[in-house]
Amino acid sequence: MSTEGRPGHLYVQTSDTRNAVIHFERAADGTLGEAETVATGGAGSGAFNYRATPAGLVVEGANSVLMTPDQRLLFAVNAGDNSISSFDVNKDGNLTLLDVKRTGNAVSGKSGTAKSLEYASASRTLYVLHTFGPDQIRLLSVDEDGLLQLRPERYSAVPPDKPARITTMLTVSPDQKYLLVGCSVDEPPAANPDGSPIVWVSKNGEPHSIFANAPDPDGLAVFPIDALGVLGDPTFQDAGASSPWCPLFLHQRPTEFVIGYATADGLALAGLGVDGRVSTGPVVRADTGIGRPSELCWMAITPDDGLVFATMTGYGYVTSWRLQGNVLSVAKDPACPKPAGDGTFRGLGGIVGTSPSDMWMSPDGAYLYQIYPNASKLIGYAIRPDGWLDEITCAAIPYNTTQGLAGI
Repeated sequence: MSTEGRPGHLYVQTSDTRNAVIHFERAADGTLGEAETVATGGAGSGAFNYRATPAGLVVEGANSVLMTPDQRLLFAVNAGDNSISSFDVNKDGNLTLLDVKRTGNAVSGKSGTAKSLEYASASRTLYVLHTFGPDQIRLLSVDEDGLLQLRPERYSAVPPDKPARITTMLTVSPDQKYLLVGCSVDEPPAANPDGSPIVWVSKNGEPHSIFANAPDPDGLAVFPIDALGVLGDPTFQDAGASSPWCPLFLHQRPTEFVIGYATADGLALAGLGVDGRVSTGPVVRADTGIGRPSELCWMAITPDDGLVFATMTGYGYVTSWRLQGNVLSVAKDPACPKPAGDGTFRGLGGIVGTSPSDMWMSPDGAYLYQIYPNASKLIGYAIRPDGWLDEITCAAIPYNTTQGLAGI
């Protein structure tokens, strides 16, 4: 990877109850400087995020801040009130709030459930994923001025026999013909007396995992997309392993993607056929010697598809994999030192960490930026060719709420 990149901008949302987007300027050497904080006009879920309470498990998602391909518009999810904000991005990277629209799904309790965004530029359709159903997916149209219009379509992203399944993120295929939906568990976990989650339940007298795609091979929802952005009937397909969290398409091979597994603790290379059928290769697991699950979640891929970085959220650090042809292998595990938090975060495996969440890679592949909410840090790394990450910048962010990264 390059040791010197190009300057640009980075955007992260606070997810405070009065939500805002923090705009950082990126220097050519990858360092960050805070430029402005702009209110979204909506409500974040606040400290409800990232296991500050047990229910925080259900509000994590990816792509909660999203840039359009032409870099003119930025979108942000307001998870607290189920609304979406759109911003104009000017030539200096500064933001102007354009619109705020509700997704149409009701809010009950402490927070809403909107979590993940994807955008199909051909039809100017913004897809919004919610944690719970029955209408996990809602659509908004985006006009030339960045104004939003809620559309009537609504879709379930889970099998009929698993209405309590928790979804994680959306991915639109590069040809914009299919929408893929990841998931984590088939039902929200109950808690033991010490607060730890119960992930095994009795079913027909036998122990049964609550993790999605284990054992039922139906963990990945695939929707066809028509020319107007409307979704067809989904197929629920075998994702290859348990808790298929993050499908991420390759840059150089647009019919292939890497899929990460939160409870299978690794990555697999997968293909998407012209008929929407998914085929997956073997899972290449990280080192799980310190406990399971790793809660591998957010991912980023270098422009040449040679390296894949993933958060080991339950462990508190980032791990890298190398992709050579059709072969994945672990590159660096971990790929960086483990930052210190305040000791209050524990993943499903009970391991103390800093709850690393969303990440973003600069388009030139020079730098990777990682959110550590429990440490109140946004850390920037220079990417080494061997998959190691050198810390080169650190910015303060709100404690235990911040999520979503996008940039230019």
